[in-house]
Amino acid sequence: MSVHKKPIKKITTHQLQEMKNRGEKISMLTAYDFSMAKLVDASGVDVILVGDSASNVMAGHETTLPITLDQMIYHASAVVRAVERALVVVDIPFGSYQGNSSEALRSSIRIMKESGGHAVKMEGGAEIQESIKRILSAGIPVMGHLGLTPQSIYKFGTYTVRAKEEEEAEKLIADAKILEECGCFSIVLEKIPAELAKRVAKEVNIPIIGIGAGPYVDGQVLVLHDVLGITTEFKPRFLRHYARLDTVITEAIGKYVEDVKNIEFPNEDEMY
Repeated sequence: MSVHKKPIKKITTHQLQEMKNRGEKISMLTAYDFSMAKLVDASGVDVILVGDSASNVMAGHETTLPITLDQMIYHASAVVRAVERALVVVDIPFGSYQGNSSEALRSSIRIMKESGGHAVKMEGGAEIQESIKRILSAGIPVMGHLGLTPQSIYKFGTYTVRAKEEEEAEKLIADAKILEECGCFSIVLEKIPAELAKRVAKEVNIPIIGIGAGPYVDGQVLVLHDVLGITTEFKPRFLRHYARLDTVITEAIGKYVEDVKNIEFPNEDEMY
């Protein structure tokens, strides 16, 4: 007798909106390769972000700026091949959309066609609204990103909390409303005061995902390598290590090296 596998219900932008409407929190994590994305997806995460943070955790760069569009497509392609349930959002990297709306559209089309991703994410507010509208006109869903925007790190000069002053806070709220009016399906708020994030989540109808933005938003996102304790140099207040795989991995590899040196691997059961 054949056993029919129950179909997996894929997460869509529409479902994320429904989750906000009924008060269900949205879980989001990054992933950059097939094997890890498969585990993240199987764990029940709603949204997987193929973040330009791959520049840091996968390539070892100090900032997100060096990663290229081709490299983002490579990482996103690997993730998409692993995912059965989660919505896959892909960062448009620095230099691939800031020039003009035509460049932004070309970059977004390449990401969607060549990686199979489900949506793109871009940093900025009023200054990129023309690009957002043009991308949306091609049927490509867009997630916004406000607050600390890592692609602008050299302009800010620091990774400290953003929008603590009233003027910047009011601009952030105005930008969030602009992104909603343009048609973004969601916005990430990074490293801003919790009360400001709470206000944005109330005044804007689309899902608000926080990273270092407190608990009053519609969901949370973190970098996978930080959550798992694979990278441990990055220690912001908002980060919680759910595992310390740095220790587990180095101990496992150390034992392998020891067994090889002592001719204890492979043993009789591990030979042909």
